[in-house]
Amino acid sequence: MAQKPKRTKSGSAWMHEHVTDPYVKKAQQDGYRSRAAYKLLEIDKRDHLLRPGMTVVDLGAAPGSWCQVAVRKMKRQGRVLAIDLLPIAAMPGVESLEGDFTEPAALAWLEEKLQHGRVDLVLSDMAPNISGVMLRDQARHYELCELALEFAADWLKPDGAFLVKVFQGVGFEDFRTRMRQAFEQVQIRKPDASRDRSTEVYLLGRRPLAASGAAQPDSVASP
Repeated sequence: MAQKPKRTKSGSAWMHEHVTDPYVKKAQQDGYRSRAAYKLLEIDKRDHLLRPGMTVVDLGAAPGSWCQVAVRKMKRQGRVLAIDLLPIAAMPGVESLEGDFTEPAALAWLEEKLQHGRVDLVLSDMAPNISGVMLRDQARHYELCELALEFAADWLKPDGAFLVKVFQGVGFEDFRTRMRQAFEQVQIRKPDASRDRSTEVYLLGRRPLAASGAAQPDSVASP
């Protein structure tokens, strides 16, 4: 007979935090698929990223709460292209691919959907599968960020924006420098829905620079 797995203190603490989290409860009440919706909602309230008629690409989209926010904010007047390794349940206004953004097939799918059109907003909430080795996980995360940045630089409209999740620590300053080289303006956002103990922040790049453009000093907003 199989034994019931022992409950660890860390697992019990996480479960308690999850079930008592006000954003988890609010997501259930508001019909969002995860509490992450409120991170984008807060950033959008401040920075006015979403408007009707836009084309939005959401990288690392599962379970789809950012897609829900985008569709609602755009009043279903626009399109959202979403990619994740995990399946994203269908929703109106969203075309999704269950695939690996690091593989050529995923980029080919996006290119086919865009048909040489440009993108208004690229969202990246991607994170690697955690190995438990902090430096390895941090390095892998910034590899994903770099790929997302390359896509944004290639496909955004001149007035487009790129919002990417990053973690403060090793690699953060290097990546922020790369962002400054790619956008006229770079800002840091730490929404209230991000847990205080997390080193997670978001970098927001606006107006991609031309290849010959000069990078401007970044604007750092207080959390």
